[in-house]
Amino acid sequence: MILPCRHHYVPYREAAGAANIVIDGTPNDNTALPLSHWPKSGTPWELKADTSVEVVFNYLDSPGHHVAVAPVTNDHFDEDGMIGLWCMIHPEAAQEARDLLCDASRVGDFATYRDRRAARMAFAISRLVDRELSPWGREAFPKAYPDYCAMTYSRLLEMFCGLLGDLEGHRSLWEDEDALLSASEKALECGEATIEEIRTADLAVVRVPPDWPERPAHRFTQQRRVMIHPMAVHNQTASNRVVTFCGDRVTFTYRYESWVQMVSHRPPARVDLKAVAGDLTEREAGGHAWSFDGVEQIVPLLTTGDGRSGLSETVILDALVVALEQGAPAWDPYDTAA
Repeated sequence: MILPCRHHYVPYREAAGAANIVIDGTPNDNTALPLSHWPKSGTPWELKADTSVEVVFNYLDSPGHHVAVAPVTNDHFDEDGMIGLWCMIHPEAAQEARDLLCDASRVGDFATYRDRRAARMAFAISRLVDRELSPWGREAFPKAYPDYCAMTYSRLLEMFCGLLGDLEGHRSLWEDEDALLSASEKALECGEATIEEIRTADLAVVRVPPDWPERPAHRFTQQRRVMIHPMAVHNQTASNRVVTFCGDRVTFTYRYESWVQMVSHRPPARVDLKAVAGDLTEREAGGHAWSFDGVEQIVPLLTTGDGRSGLSETVILDALVVALEQGAPAWDPYDTAA
């Protein structure tokens, strides 16, 4: 593959001082070309794709869009951004593993997978950069987030080729979360956990046994507490809105696909649910206060302070369905077409 220059990683603050290419994330004043699926990124329409890794491959395939700008950067750390940077720096090796790398980018951003190796790759990346779980040790991670990103990108970009080539040899990094994913998938398969779709509202209703504990899982390389692994759910439903019931615990979220510029399809627009939060709070008898993070958040939650509610499923679902079916669009991530 012939490119006008060989690319190399430069931390975001340093890269912003001269011409740069931003992979994933937010362009800066000196960005010569954004390669990102983020909202209003300005990425050329001919290069757009569902994930930033797929945008990078579209760029590599399109000599007419190539720019002789060596520094590549990103303002945050996650799997899609990291793999996209690695693909720009190692384009020949990336092409050899293209399908797997694109799948891994979807694991990180959308919590879906086709090839289980892609899920395990994302799990391994997440564990490596998790301050609490990383074999590098907590003291290895800078406190300031820009410095954290610079360190994690530098280390991961250096070792990623070894991870890609020997996932089994890195089993200790992915086996714990892989086991949770398997258990979640088995529960759905046998009916212990269920998914009901309310298609008019593009809503998936997930029900899990009330005695299930919250367990650690990663989204966007960040550790979360979940009642069922989101990848097991997202692989079973295309619904872009998900509400999960576990006894008196309940959480609603919009999936990430409705925050970015999707090309394969356009999910229904997000509806502002602050009024729903207020209405549910008024109906609560036990003092539970509902809140909604806001449509501008990447995966906003509608839930109570402790995640518990005294309301029935019927009351909560009725309020959600009416709002999702009738509410006005409140988020538009798409660039204006040329």
